[in-house]
Amino acid sequence: MREIYFITGNKGKLLEAEKKLSDLDVRIIQKNIGYPEIQADTLEEVAEFGVQYLVDKVKDTFILEDAGLFIDALKGFPGVYSAYVYKTIGFNGILKLMEGIRDRGAVFRSVYAYKEPDSPALFFIGECRGAIATKNRGSNGFGFDPIFIPSGSTRTFAEMSTEEKNSFSHRGKALEKLYDFLENRIKLA
Repeated sequence: MREIYFITGNKGKLLEAEKKLSDLDVRIIQKNIGYPEIQADTLEEVAEFGVQYLVDKVKDTFILEDAGLFIDALKGFPGVYSAYVYKTIGFNGILKLMEGIRDRGAVFRSVYAYKEPDSPALFFIGECRGAIATKNRGSNGFGFDPIFIPSGSTRTFAEMSTEEKNSFSHRGKALEKLYDFLENRIKLA
């Protein structure tokens, strides 16, 4: 069985990855060592910096994930600053910023970085369009899940099971690409 370290302190992200990759002959092991999230224009830049920071600290195969909520009416805010914005003003702060705004369109983006020793990092990107709810709903998930309604649904991510959320979500789509890569990698091994 192949072991892959997931560099995250977020149990919700870990659970999503474990469920999505459970059919493969891999074991996901959480490693909560953290890495600096630089101020950058794209999630890919943040993930690449994270990989470079960790490459000397983690000698085994690892993944990390960075995601952001990009709100149309707020010109993409909070975007790459989503974790900081969540920690400082939370989803209630975003709802306050959105008061009176009719255009509630938004997109969640995710990038998974996959790094094997002595190989360049690979990046798997997922995206989910949707809208910002007018109030928080649901108790599942984490982060901005209670205020994000994916296109094709009337419920927020926080009103869905992990499996259902993975079928819609940006992270689920990025994980699907990582799954396909790992499945092929295992077949070739």
